[in-house]
Amino acid sequence: MNPRWQTLLKEYVEALLIALVLAFFIRSFIVQAFKIPSGSMLQTLQIGDHLLVNKFLYGVKIPFTRIFITQFDGPKHGDIIVFEFPEDPSKDFIKRVIGVPGDVIEIRDKQVYRNGVRLEEPYVQHTDPRVGLPRRDNLGPITVPSDKYFVMGDNRDESYDSRFWGFVDRAAIEGKAWILYWSWEGLTSIRWQRIGQLVE
Repeated sequence: MNPRWQTLLKEYVEALLIALVLAFFIRSFIVQAFKIPSGSMLQTLQIGDHLLVNKFLYGVKIPFTRIFITQFDGPKHGDIIVFEFPEDPSKDFIKRVIGVPGDVIEIRDKQVYRNGVRLEEPYVQHTDPRVGLPRRDNLGPITVPSDKYFVMGDNRDESYDSRFWGFVDRAAIEGKAWILYWSWEGLTSIRWQRIGQLVE
């Protein structure tokens, strides 16, 4: 092979390896892309929204494990987080944090109370006029254990969340939803006005 081509090939291979290492580092420790596949967070998040998740905010883990290298402050009330689904860790879920460790959560006729105080939740929507279904509409009071979080979808009547399967482990949390980088309903329906919006 021509020495010039050997040098050029070596440079391309080196650049590709560096790019792969950087991509792995960024995805493992800093940000990760996530797509909204369902309507459980409507109207806050739309089906077809693509967002970046801040993986550094709550701590640094050894890649592909739940083992923390270092931990920072955990999720706060109202944070929208991505986490491993407790019933199937191979799937990622996204919900809003309603209860942190030590909180007492109660739901009465769809109204959520935290430590005895009714929450004001302007981001919530209800699509089912029926009231009184167990677990969905009435629950608790229950106390959030140490290193656990109680999460719910904003589309309350159509969200499969902590009301049904319990708490999220601190170590299962992958990060906080940060910013929308793309949003569409299909190839001919791009939601330009949503691109660049912070998730909150």
